[in-house]
Amino acid sequence: MSDKAVVLVSGGLDSSTVLALALQQGYRCYTLSFDYGQRHRSELEAAMRVSELMKVQEHKIVRLDLGTIGGSALTDTTIDVPEQETAGIPVTYVPARNTVFLSIALGWAEVLEADTIFLGVNAVDYSGYPDCRPEYISSFEAMANLATRAGVEGSKLSIQAPLIDMTKGEIISAGAALGVDYSQTVSCYQASLEGLACGKCDSCRLRIEGFNQAGIPDPTRYKNSA
Repeated sequence: MSDKAVVLVSGGLDSSTVLALALQQGYRCYTLSFDYGQRHRSELEAAMRVSELMKVQEHKIVRLDLGTIGGSALTDTTIDVPEQETAGIPVTYVPARNTVFLSIALGWAEVLEADTIFLGVNAVDYSGYPDCRPEYISSFEAMANLATRAGVEGSKLSIQAPLIDMTKGEIISAGAALGVDYSQTVSCYQASLEGLACGKCDSCRLRIEGFNQAGIPDPTRYKNSA
């Protein structure tokens, strides 16, 4: 069994916590981020900071442009990011994003001969995204073991989503216990170039509520308090 793991890191709170958990479990971590045409680069800068602070083996940024197909407020600046809760799957859902990201992570895992991929999806405090559910993770894992040389030759690959059943407060408590510096993370859907959060979007609301639940001071830098 390999001690290498590919960890998807966005620069946000959840993926930074997952990275800390993977490191605690003794994995040699290779972090993967995507420059996919999102609204701001401050989350990519946060992903680089977190990867450096946690001393990963290697951090890779893959460039692709999901903005060319549109369909999301995160990749199309003509669609406003909602600042109130909305019914159903919100416009911040990026079509097939986790499937695209996991597919590339799967390819890198094969190259590295890593048999584990970690990601920070969550099915409790989340925005209703269909690719954050346990059924999706188990289905992708089954596909991965059918579609790869490693899987066919008997080296089974595991997709780990350790936050899947945790509340945001539980996630923050777990990360804080592992020394995650959440001041270095960016979760906001419409953060400024400096990484200042709006404090109003769905991601910001969940983050604020999480720190309240955990009883931990929120170190996030917000635009209205900068």
